[in-house]
Amino acid sequence: MFSKACEYGIKATIFIVLKSHEGKRVNPKEIAKEIDSPEAFTAKILQALVRHEVIVSVKGTYGGFEIDKDKISTIKLSDAVRAIDGDSIFNGCGLGLKSCDEDHPCPVHDKFKDIRDALKNMLEQTSFEELAFNIKSGASFLKL
Repeated sequence: MFSKACEYGIKATIFIVLKSHEGKRVNPKEIAKEIDSPEAFTAKILQALVRHEVIVSVKGTYGGFEIDKDKISTIKLSDAVRAIDGDSIFNGCGLGLKSCDEDHPCPVHDKFKDIRDALKNMLEQTSFEELAFNIKSGASFLKL
């Protein structure tokens, strides 16, 4: 459903949220190791997340990536998805057609629209703080 880059971006953001709650910054090497992603690929993903203001990059000796504790609850899954995969998952055609809308629907348009809208709703309502809390409490599992 998501690109590999987006999957890594979501995992990286969850990891950064967990560490930010502890008051720690994490470096790209540490993130890549935790999410089992190549370092160069991880660095590129992290740059996209910084550009879209999902995470913050701090330079210097004690630098790394973090999320301000006051902002953690406002960052939604949809923010990371848009930063890495763009908006296609929110408004694209179920069959990948370039032209598909209410006036010229593809064969799965009406059924896919309901699924796409439900997915969009879930992504926009789910915060990274909620995901991190569920992992920390043991309610969910993510092998980082």
